[in-house]
Amino acid sequence: MDRSVDKKSAAHFLYPPIDPFDQRMLDVGDGHRVYVEQCGNPEGQPVVVLHGGPGGGCSPAMRRYFDPSHYRVILFDQRGCGRSRPHAVVKDNTTWHLVRDIELIRETLGIDKWIVFGGSWGATLSLIYAITHPDRTAYLALRGVFLMTRAELDWFYGGGAGSFWPDVWSRFTAIIPVDEHDDLIAAYHRRLFSGDLSQETRFARAWASWENTLASISNDGPGGESPAEYARAFARLENHYFTNGGFLESDGWIEENIGTIANIPGTIVQGRYDMICPPAAAHRLAAAWPGASLTIVPRAGHALSEPGISAELVRVMDGLRRRF
Repeated sequence: MDRSVDKKSAAHFLYPPIDPFDQRMLDVGDGHRVYVEQCGNPEGQPVVVLHGGPGGGCSPAMRRYFDPSHYRVILFDQRGCGRSRPHAVVKDNTTWHLVRDIELIRETLGIDKWIVFGGSWGATLSLIYAITHPDRTAYLALRGVFLMTRAELDWFYGGGAGSFWPDVWSRFTAIIPVDEHDDLIAAYHRRLFSGDLSQETRFARAWASWENTLASISNDGPGGESPAEYARAFARLENHYFTNGGFLESDGWIEENIGTIANIPGTIVQGRYDMICPPAAAHRLAAAWPGASLTIVPRAGHALSEPGISAELVRVMDGLRRRF
């Protein structure tokens, strides 16, 4: 990749800001209402955007990876986060509820097949959705692959990533008693679901700070605290999903079922220095999935906002205009 990319901000490569032509709250059942929006060309090629976390929510910047004259872009906040309600709630909030919600959105909007675009947990959910509904998936555009395995969680919450960021890791672990350090996901779970809002918020901010600090290669130390409402939803939902192994039947479920999407084409965009989701998972996925191509972006970490990551994703989506 051209080194000049690194000298520009991610926004340089994106389409101009755009407003939705449709916004709605969709009742998905179980007491949950999900925020859904559409932007771009109402008659264009449909693409659904799956945000990360779980619990991250979508943002206006996510609209800008797609040529608005060509694509009909559908974004939504997954259960319990962003503008969806109730907020930070984990009851009736599993991977399979989300897969069902995606299908309900597709049916409600009258879409037959669509491109599925997702990064980090959004890549996980994209793969699970495609494996479950291959006939509805036209193409997969993935970034920062996370396969929802125990090994990946052990890397990030067991000290692997911490060996590269010992100062930040020590802040993440210091607020947990030493005798609970053998399982930090469980230790944080007890505090994130304590029923004490002040305690939940304190530990949610610590949880979010650990991940957000490591997201970009340009970071060099902890940034500011996340807003309390965002951090609490992000941390509680992530921890809930990770505590339950993503609600998958087995460790390695995605790789065990990858043959289901063997004939679905896709692109994987992966940062070389991704500390949250190391490139090994993307490499394994590409090797096992005949329809996929893998691009390793040099001098890039995990975040969607990395200039090299953004430039490559826009290039991929622009290229698909000719294919569809």
